[in-house]
Amino acid sequence: MQQIEWEDFQRVELRVGTVLCAEPNAKARKPAYVLRIDLGELGVKTSSAQLTEHYPCAELVGRQVLCVCNFAAKRIAGIRSEVLVTGVYDADNKVVLASFDKPLANGARLA
Repeated sequence: MQQIEWEDFQRVELRVGTVLCAEPNAKARKPAYVLRIDLGELGVKTSSAQLTEHYPCAELVGRQVLCVCNFAAKRIAGIRSEVLVTGVYDADNKVVLASFDKPLANGARLA
């Protein structure tokens, strides 16, 4: 494993957001959702996320997620994805969202 310096980690803006809406992305090659996420002071951002295996749309709305907010926006399956929603692949190679056990303020930065 390659080690990094603390300053490298600090450059990554990992922030908490609340999913406001989730809908299937009909243009995606692999099943995915278009998410609108409230990131507090950063505003509402859009993300394309392959979360369909473990999460129905209705279950995502209101859920807090951890997002990388300082990647450049990227066009994915017809939408402008502005943040990356974080998760981990399970044994079946399906994404499980990073989550929190207590409510947090939208826009709170990972410390």
